[in-house]
Amino acid sequence: MLKIVAESYALKGMSLEKLPPPSTSKYKIKEREDTIIKCYEKASELCLLYLQEVDRGQRNVAVSVSVAPSGQFVSHGDLMGPILETAIQRTPILYIKNGQLPCAIKTFRDLLRAVESRATQNLRPTLAKQLAEVLLRGICVKNYEKIDMADYSETASSPLPRKYSGERLFLPKDENEETILLLLIAECMANREAILTRSPEYQEAREHTASRAAAIYDLLTISLVRRAQTDLLSETFERAMKFSFADFHVWYQFALSLICSEKYARALLVLEECHGLQPENSIILLQMAQICYYHLHILDKGIACAKKVVELGDNQPMAARGYVALGIGYALKAFEAKVRGNRQELQKKALTNYSKAHKLDNNDHVALLHLALQLAIFRKIPEAIKYVRQALKLKYDHVHSLHLLSLLLSAQKHCDEALVLIEAALDEYPDNLSLMLTKSKLEQICLGTDEALMTCKHMLYIWKQYYQPSPEFEQRGTGLIDRVTADKRTLAQLQLAEMSDRDSVRLCVPDETFLRAGSVRAESIAASRVEQALSEVASSMNNSIQPRQGPSQAWSLQAQIWLHLAELYLTVNNDTEAMACVKEASSIFPLNHQVAFMKGRIHEHRMEYHEAKKCYDNAVSINPGNIKSLQHLGIVLHHLGQNRLAEKVLRDAVNIDPTSSQSWNCLGEVLQTLGEGDASSECLFTAVDLEATDPIVPFQVIPRLMQ
Repeated sequence: MLKIVAESYALKGMSLEKLPPPSTSKYKIKEREDTIIKCYEKASELCLLYLQEVDRGQRNVAVSVSVAPSGQFVSHGDLMGPILETAIQRTPILYIKNGQLPCAIKTFRDLLRAVESRATQNLRPTLAKQLAEVLLRGICVKNYEKIDMADYSETASSPLPRKYSGERLFLPKDENEETILLLLIAECMANREAILTRSPEYQEAREHTASRAAAIYDLLTISLVRRAQTDLLSETFERAMKFSFADFHVWYQFALSLICSEKYARALLVLEECHGLQPENSIILLQMAQICYYHLHILDKGIACAKKVVELGDNQPMAARGYVALGIGYALKAFEAKVRGNRQELQKKALTNYSKAHKLDNNDHVALLHLALQLAIFRKIPEAIKYVRQALKLKYDHVHSLHLLSLLLSAQKHCDEALVLIEAALDEYPDNLSLMLTKSKLEQICLGTDEALMTCKHMLYIWKQYYQPSPEFEQRGTGLIDRVTADKRTLAQLQLAEMSDRDSVRLCVPDETFLRAGSVRAESIAASRVEQALSEVASSMNNSIQPRQGPSQAWSLQAQIWLHLAELYLTVNNDTEAMACVKEASSIFPLNHQVAFMKGRIHEHRMEYHEAKKCYDNAVSINPGNIKSLQHLGIVLHHLGQNRLAEKVLRDAVNIDPTSSQSWNCLGEVLQTLGEGDASSECLFTAVDLEATDPIVPFQVIPRLMQ
């Protein structure tokens, strides 16, 4: 009888919907719409009560409800029927159509609050997904109405139909919590209903359940990415793998979630599966190359991926970016090369691929930027300026192009023009610490050390503004304020590689993402791991050395600012303040090679050469590729009279970076002391030639990004 009455109400509502309006009066139309909704609501209540009664009666018998007396399979959804199922889903849709969004949300909530029966198991994921869509599209913080606690008390429970109630139920605090909760419930149900068998007769049902689950995962992606909950998102996609065989969309979303969660090794494996599903998708190959270059440091594999993009042909849309990726791979590999001949050959290959990319797409500012950067490394300054100006015509506010142009101007000794350009770039990017550090070095030359010190102090102010740990976070033991992860634009711009030479861009763990410069050497990555291991050992042996709470990238920024500030104080012979700055940096990363280097600089400034030698030895022991440490170690050994050893150290520095004028100059002085006049003259002449095109900071600080 309950089902008959429920179907009667549902059929009445459907009939009223089919009939044309009896009058054009707004009041009559509104009254008719209200009648239709009331019919559907009554049908929904009676249907749910009927299904609950059937389910309760079936639990009292020992025979399974899934098998009829004839032995045929009985679907629980058949108890409801298409008429009642339409009535249940139609009610909130009519509310939304009439502009009554709060009433629609309340109806969805009431339907989901009803005590679950076996016949509604397939319907509940649909209702949860639809309510989540409504919350995502039509609800914000201001118009969100929280769930009333009184509706969930045991005294408020209504017998028509029975609903879940209790005193300790979880209630979402805002629309985000409710949306994610609904989608996680729907995802759990979709996983439970997924058909895993690969038999041909179940293909249609398998595709249906997989498409329903994919829709839920898409909504989950939107919701969780907004809240930066990428770890949870990757876990949900991992559960979907059991029924997503050969489903490119789900596999690709899984790979992207792993990338956002910084699980790069696993993301690369998933992207390889995506490449197997779509072998001609060049975007997958470019992402694989990007992960290999910037995160896993597998240069050969990244180059192989870029070659596959190029092999797809020059007519495909991403052909130019394929050549750019291939050029970046050769440039990074050239940076790793120990033999000068191999290095030059790889750099020429990089330049050739950048040129091909520019010919294929002369409107790609990324190809022009890399072409200009490679020419700058070859010290072809005028030609590099021409290409970087073309890049700025295509994208006038590109921060790396502006930065490179200022470095090129400083290489031409037009420091005043470079400073004006940097200040203009800072008007566009006022919180970019990378530009500020270059500005500080330019101010030191053009305006004096006092102006450079003021810029450095402003950098510390910006760091505290964005990254200062709040007291409540420290009490909870978590770390920095939410802006560290919320302001992605600021975090992406913080590239402080300039304070060090090209092989020392990393001051903390090697998996940081904001220092993706092309100047990362294998020695730097190994040094980062050594420093991390030494810090863990030191903290275990000495309780006074405790790691800072929060992301290490943020503390790395502050340490680099302190070290640059110490270098500025040394230029004005204020070694006391310089030592105080080094102590601040040492309190953050006590066993870092750059901290050891700056301590050596202070001892060298005080002519304490034996202590300086110990500090430089420590820095080189941690990072053998640190150019500045090798240079100053050679100078200190020269002062100590160990000229042969100084020559060996300086030749190592020249081999690592043959474009450093300081290395050639120091080597020339040492050779002159050893009485090798011809070799000394050649080194000094080379130093003079290189110094004529030396930028204010090395060109390699410009990151070799693929986008």
